[in-house]
Amino acid sequence: MFNVKPPRLTLWAFLAVLLLFAISLLSPHQLPLVLYKLALVTLAAVLGYWLDRGLFPYDRPHTYAETGEDLMPRGLAMLRRALIVLACVLGLTLGL
Repeated sequence: MFNVKPPRLTLWAFLAVLLLFAISLLSPHQLPLVLYKLALVTLAAVLGYWLDRGLFPYDRPHTYAETGEDLMPRGLAMLRRALIVLACVLGLTLGL
């Protein structure tokens, strides 16, 4: 009747939990460090996203999809956001 798909990246989330379980079995003393690094990367990604939204409030990638015109500005806005998130992730993870 209904074709229900699992959420996107379900397989990757399952593999991540499986690897986390393997780390907890093989090297339980490393588990707090792994969780700390995971928290840093997650925090940096969220910070980068909101930094991009704050710095460029009127230049968001989805606004170019509504016009249906040239794809270059949309691609550049997406690339800009990805680079800002990358810089935040690298800065936070390498700095701490």
